[in-house]
Amino acid sequence: MIIRTDFPYDTAHEDVRIPLQDGVELYARIWRPRTDEAVPALLEYLPGRLTDRTAPRDAQRHPWYAGHGYASVRVDVRGHGCSGGNPGDAYGAQEAADGAAVVEWLAQQPWCTGPVGMFGIGRGGTGSLRIAALAPPALKAVVAVCSTDDPYENGVHYWGGSATAAGMCARSAALTAFAARPPDPLFAGDGWREQWLARLEAVEPPLHTWLAHQTRDAYWHLGSAGEDLGAVGAAVLAVGGWHDPFRDTVLRLLSALPADRVRGLIGPWAHRYPDHGLSPGPAVGFLQETLRWWDHWLKGADNGVMDEPLLRSWISGSHRPATAYEHLEGRWVGDPAWPSPAVAPVTYGLQGAPVIVASPQYTGVDAGRFVPSGDDADLPPDQREEDAKSACFEFPVPDAGPVEVLGRPQVTLRLRLDVPYGQVVARLCDVAPDGASTLVTRGALNLSARQGREKAVPWPLGAFEDVSFELSAIGHAFPPGHRIRLALSSAYWPWVWPRAGSEAGWTLEPAGSALTLPVRSAAAGAADSGIVFEAPEQAPPLAVAVPATLDEPVPGRLVVRDVASGTWRLEVDPRYGGTRIYPDGLEVVDDALDVYEIQEADPLSARTRSDWRIRMHRPEPAWDTQVETHAETTCDEGGFVVANEVVCREGDEVVFHRTWQRRLPRAAT
Repeated sequence: MIIRTDFPYDTAHEDVRIPLQDGVELYARIWRPRTDEAVPALLEYLPGRLTDRTAPRDAQRHPWYAGHGYASVRVDVRGHGCSGGNPGDAYGAQEAADGAAVVEWLAQQPWCTGPVGMFGIGRGGTGSLRIAALAPPALKAVVAVCSTDDPYENGVHYWGGSATAAGMCARSAALTAFAARPPDPLFAGDGWREQWLARLEAVEPPLHTWLAHQTRDAYWHLGSAGEDLGAVGAAVLAVGGWHDPFRDTVLRLLSALPADRVRGLIGPWAHRYPDHGLSPGPAVGFLQETLRWWDHWLKGADNGVMDEPLLRSWISGSHRPATAYEHLEGRWVGDPAWPSPAVAPVTYGLQGAPVIVASPQYTGVDAGRFVPSGDDADLPPDQREEDAKSACFEFPVPDAGPVEVLGRPQVTLRLRLDVPYGQVVARLCDVAPDGASTLVTRGALNLSARQGREKAVPWPLGAFEDVSFELSAIGHAFPPGHRIRLALSSAYWPWVWPRAGSEAGWTLEPAGSALTLPVRSAAAGAADSGIVFEAPEQAPPLAVAVPATLDEPVPGRLVVRDVASGTWRLEVDPRYGGTRIYPDGLEVVDDALDVYEIQEADPLSARTRSDWRIRMHRPEPAWDTQVETHAETTCDEGGFVVANEVVCREGDEVVFHRTWQRRLPRAAT
C-alpha cells in the first residue's frame, strides 16, 4: 500500500448539516480542495456513522479525492450517527428520496460546478443505484462496489427463494444493535440524549419486515434499483469480487445498461474495497481507477476510460482449499460485451442410476461466511466432508485444458418429491488429484419457487419435474488432471432455513439432468493483454489505536458437535472491530457472537442467536453509554418465532429496555 501525502491540491474539511424538506438535517463531513474554483462533488451516503465506525475508511479515500480536485462528501442517513430523524427501512422510499435531495443540495453549493458522483460499498453502493434510478438531474456517475440491484434475489435475506439464517437473522441483529447506538455529544451537542431516546422508540428489528415478505412482492420491488434500470441516466462503474455474494449484480448491470455508460470490474476480492489488501488478493489501485471514471464523467476528460473492455475480470487459477488467501494466482481478462462472444455454454450430462438425496441437516457447516470480509476464517475449507453428504457427479478436465469458466453455471435437474417442500443446493468444486475439494461457486433453489420468486407453489407429491437454476457467477480455470465436481444436497444450514418434511429429501434422475458451464474460449487470449492496474494508493490513515489484550483470541468460526444428542453448533465471531480508541478520545468496544444450532435429523430444531454489546465512552469529558441486544429465531411447522431485546444504559442507569415477540407465518420458503 502506498500512503500518499503529496497531492495536486491542499485540502480542508468541515462538518455541516444538510437540511431536508421536512425539517430533518443530515450530518455531513465535506473534504474540499483549497481553491477558489468550483469543483464537482462526490457523495458517499450510508448509515455507518462518519464520526466513528467508517471514520478510518473515510480518511483513506475522501481526502484523497479532495486532493485531486473534488469536494468529497460523507453523509449519515436519517436516524443514524449525528443525523436527525429516526432510523427507517433500508428498502423504503424515504432513504432514497433523502439521498436524491442531498445530491441536488450539493449541486447548488457555490463551491460545486454542478455534476455529482456517488460511490459506496454494500448498502452505500446499493443506495447509490437506487438513487440513480430516481434520476436526480445532477447525478452524473456512480461507482457501486459489492452492491445489489435486487435485494431479494441477490441479497442476504433469501437465497434461491429460501429464507436464510446466516444472512438474514445475523444481519437483522447487527442492524438492530447499530440503530440503537447513541449520537455522539461531541458532534451532536447537548441534545444528544433526547435525540437518542426518541430514536430508540422508533427502532424495530428489520427481521420482522423481511419475514413478512417471503416472496418477491411489492416490498422488494420498491427496494430494487433493477426494477427501473431504464431510468438510470448516470454512468455506472459496477465493481464486485468473486468471493462477495452480490457479484451477479455486475453482470446484470452490464446486460441491462447501455454500453456507452457502463463498465464492470470483478476481481478475486471479498466484500471489501479492492484496494484494502485483505484476503483474498491481489489488491489494485482502485482510487486511481475511480479517479479516471470521475474525471471523464464529471470533468469531461478524454482519458480513455470508456475504451476499456466492457468487463474486466479475474480468472482465478486452481488453488488449494483454505479459509483465507493472501494472494490468488490468476490473470485479468477483458470482454467487449456481456454476454461475452468469447463465452459459450458447454453441457455435461449427469450419469448413473436414480439416487435419493437426503442430506443431514447440518450439511453446510463448512459453507464459510455468508458475506466474507477478508477475515482469516471467512472462506469455505476443504469440501470433502460436505461432498460426502451430497450426491456428486464428476467430469475430468481434458489434457488439452484448462477449462476456463466465466459467468453463471446452470444446473437442470429431474427431481421427484414425496413431500410438498424441498430445497436443492448445488456446489461446483475443483477436485485435485489427491482429492482436495475447493469450492468454486454454488447456487440454491427453493423448489416451491421453481415457477418464479413471486409465488410459492407446492410440489405435486410423487411427481417428477425438471427444474433449472443458476449458480453464482465465477471466473475460474480448472487445470488438466483435475476433476470438475457437481455436488447436490437437500440441506445447507445455516445458509438455508430448513422446514418440516425437508429431511425426506428428494430423488434425482440423472437421465435428463445436466450441468452447463459458461466456458471462455482460449482464443480470446489476444484480447486480454494490456489489462494492468496501478499499485494501491490511499491517503494517510486515521490514528485509531487498538489496545493490546491478554485475552485468548476468539475463533472466527467454531464448530461443536454434541455426539450424544446429534446437535451441531456453529459459533461465529463477526469481527466487527473489538476495541478502538479514536484520536478525539472516543473509545468503542464491540463484542458480538452469532450462534447457529441444529440436530442432524430434525429440521425444526434449527435455531439462531445473536448477542451484541457496544460500549461508547469518553473519559474526558465523562460520557459512558452501552447498548446490549439479543436476538433469537426458531421455526416450527407453522411459522418463524422471533424474539429480540434491546437494553441501553447511560452509566449504570438503564434508559431504555424493550422486548419483542413475533410469530410470522411461514410461506413455502
